[in-house]
Order: sequence, then C-alpha cells, then structure tokens
Amino acid sequence: MAYFLFFIIFIFFLFLLLLRKLRYARLQLPPGSLGLPFIGETLQMISAYKSDNPEPFIDQRVNRYGSIFTSHVFGEPTVFSADPETNRFIIMNEGKLFECSYPGSISNLLGKHSLLLMKGSLHKKMHSLTMSFANSSIIKDHLLFDIDRLIRLNLDSWSDRVLLMEEAKKITFELTVKQLMSFDPDEWTESLRKEYMLVIEGFFTLPFPLFSTTYRRAIKARTKVAEALTLVVRQRRKENEIGIEKKNDMLGALLASGEQFSNEEIVDFMLALLVAGYETTSTIMTLAIKFLTETPLALAQLKEEHEQIRARSEPEAALEWTDYKSMTFTQCVVNETLRVANIIGAIFRRTTTDIDIKGYTIPKGMKVIASFRAVHLNPEHFKDARTFNPWRWQNNNSEAVASPGSIFTPFGGGPRLCPGYELARVVLSVFLHRMVTRISWVPAEEDKLVFFPTTRTQKRYPILVKRREESTRSCIGFGYTTDTGRKKES
Repeated sequence: MAYFLFFIIFIFFLFLLLLRKLRYARLQLPPGSLGLPFIGETLQMISAYKSDNPEPFIDQRVNRYGSIFTSHVFGEPTVFSADPETNRFIIMNEGKLFECSYPGSISNLLGKHSLLLMKGSLHKKMHSLTMSFANSSIIKDHLLFDIDRLIRLNLDSWSDRVLLMEEAKKITFELTVKQLMSFDPDEWTESLRKEYMLVIEGFFTLPFPLFSTTYRRAIKARTKVAEALTLVVRQRRKENEIGIEKKNDMLGALLASGEQFSNEEIVDFMLALLVAGYETTSTIMTLAIKFLTETPLALAQLKEEHEQIRARSEPEAALEWTDYKSMTFTQCVVNETLRVANIIGAIFRRTTTDIDIKGYTIPKGMKVIASFRAVHLNPEHFKDARTFNPWRWQNNNSEAVASPGSIFTPFGGGPRLCPGYELARVVLSVFLHRMVTRISWVPAEEDKLVFFPTTRTQKRYPILVKRREESTRSCIGFGYTTDTGRKKES
C-alpha cells in the first residue's frame, strides 16, 4: 500500500512538472529552469550564496542561459535580468509597464504607506518631497553641520575595540532621526534603534508569525516603533496648532505640505525612511573602511587628501561645503565602494502588461528581478570588475565599456531613484574624513563579506582603534605613519 501511494505521488509530481513546462513553453519566456513544483530553485539560490562569490546564483545561469533568464524562487516564477539595457528599460518604465513587488515580509513590516510601496501620483508627490529635503542646498545650509557634529560625537565615544558595522548603524540612525524629527541622541532614540534592529531582522523571513519567531518578534517591534512615532506626530500637530515655531525637518515638511496626511501615513513614511538610512548607508561606511584597509595605496591617497583639507583650518573646525566639494579622490572611493558592495543588489518588480523584450515575452503579472550587482561585477562592463580600484573613476577614466551612466546604478534610477543618494554620499565622505584624520585602526580579526540576504560582513567588522594623538606615539604597532598611511620604513 505504501509503495502504491508513493507511486501515485510520484506520478502526480511528474504531471505537475509536465503541465508547468507546457504552460510556460507557450509563453516564449527567457530560457531557464523552474526547478521543483512549489519550491522552484529557492534552495539552490540560498545555498549558492554561502560561497565567497558575490553573485553565484545569477552567474551560473547567465553562463548557461544568457543575461536574461527564467527561474522560480520564493514561491513564483521570476525573470532575472543581468543585462544593463534591460535593467534600464525596467527602471524607466516604473508605473507604466512595471510596478514594485517586494516579498511579503518586507511589505508588511514597512507598511502600505512607505515610499518603497507607494504607487502612482502619491508616490510621485512623496518622492518629490523627500528629494527636495535632501538636495544639495538643504545639505549645505542645514544638514552638513549636524552630520559632522554627530559623527565626531560618536567617534569620540569609541572604545579601543569596536564592531564598526554596529557603530556605523548607530551613527546613521541618529543622523536620520535628526533629519526626520530634529531629535538629538538620547535614551529614547537608542531605545527606538533597538526596536528597529528587530524589525529589520524580519525582512527576509517567512511572513507567517506562526512559523517564524524572527518574524513574530519583528512584527511586535514594528508595533512599538509605530506607537512611538505616532506620539511624536501627535505632539507636533499640537505644537503647530498653538503656534509653536515649526522645526526644519522632514516631519515639519509633511505637516506643512497641505496634503492632510493621516498619522498612519506619516508614520509608515518615516518608518521606511529610517530603515533606508539606517541599513544601507551604515553598510557602505563599514565596507568603505574594509576595502580601504585592504588597499593601502588607496588609503594613503585618501589620507593625503583629507590632511590637506584639515591643514586649511583649525583641527576641530567644522567641515564646510567647500571642503566636501574638494574631496575628489574621496568621491572615487565612494563610487567604487558602491559598485563593489552593491548594497541595493537588485530591485523587485511585477509586469502590469505583457512585455516583449529581447525576443522574449514576459506575461502580465510575472515577477521580474533586475540585478544591479550582476552588471556592476561583470568584467564585460568593468575591467577586473571584482577588484576594488577607486582610480578607475579618476579624470573620467572609467574603465567601463559602456558609459557609466547607463550601467552604474547604485541608487536605482527613473521615478524611483533613491531620494537620499546625495545625502548618502555626503555622510560617507564626512565619515571617511573624520576617520582618517582622527583615528588609526587595524582589523581586530579576519572578517569576510556575506551577500545574502543582504550585503554585510560576517562578524560586523571588528577593529582596534587608536586616537591620532595616541597613534603618533605608537604608530609602529599599526604599521603605518599617521600622516600618510604608508608603511613605516625601519
């Protein structure tokens, strides 16, 4: 009886495979494999990223099928693109031929009113508002001073041994809270940050509280964060009603926009912006230091650039906008860190109509993943693509085969271009400036990159830290002089 039952299940399994194969064969999808029924190739995808290769799953399939292929991951058939032209087509047709479609866990935790999930005219309006509050003039006139101040404050609090990724997250969270709500660091902001950490841990879990303790914990933390932010919004509304001077922050801009946003809409919006600022920028900060530490010549040149900036003013003077604009090699380091690290590795979209592209047809309602990482790390587009080389960006001397504008998309593009892209560059540049002029460091232990489900280091990049005034007395222990970063000659 048991053998007969197994035989029936096996026949049913084969029938599902054949039925699905015949169905998708008629659609003229890009080539690929849909794997097993229900599971697809999800397990292969997860196991592949345990290697040191930053893009193993896509690399294997690009080699077999080409730069556009079909798979079946996370419960549904999905078309992957590692082709820069196709990626640009997807980006530029947001809201026309494609719409956002992120995993349920992310959607639920961010909230339906988050900028990531908004669509249509509301998204356009909120995206424009966010960009207007993080443009060059706002950063120059209002944000740069606080960015510099909070980074110095955090660096001064470091012990002799720190987990750089954790410290960077603390910095970016405090900066984002300041930008959104004008709060300086205190016990309330630190308590909020700890809840946020739990929310983010639930992003890539099964969105079923019954089966996932991580997701269940994330939902509870999300509720606490929403409650805390709601109290702030209510208080600010009262202050506006009684004529208290308005604060020059994102919450103030939302309340003064005339759009009559509900408390829930504002809370979802701010919650998502906190996540964006907290997670992505902090990871870039950490990896920039890691890549520079592993590339001594780049670190030496960066130190030289920033020593020249410090020589123009008092040691503790605040950075000026002209200082930031003079950081030319720093911008090369920023570009290369963004290219190699690929914090936003891909975007998730769904077709809103049948789409013919590159000789294939992608049917309406199908999931599409456009991989930026696969493009940025492709040697056809960048020479020695998986090597950190900031000099490739010097003097318009990009080693990209195509123009960088069409293939270098670390912040996405089109209607969903990351609204904080310039702010992120400024934060990273100021952080690098204060790191190399105030601190010397060495890795405390070996650490390696992990690329799934997000880019990060396995051990949060532990480093041993010395203040510059201390390191002048004991620079031999670090192996570098404090002035140039070059190897000290004996």
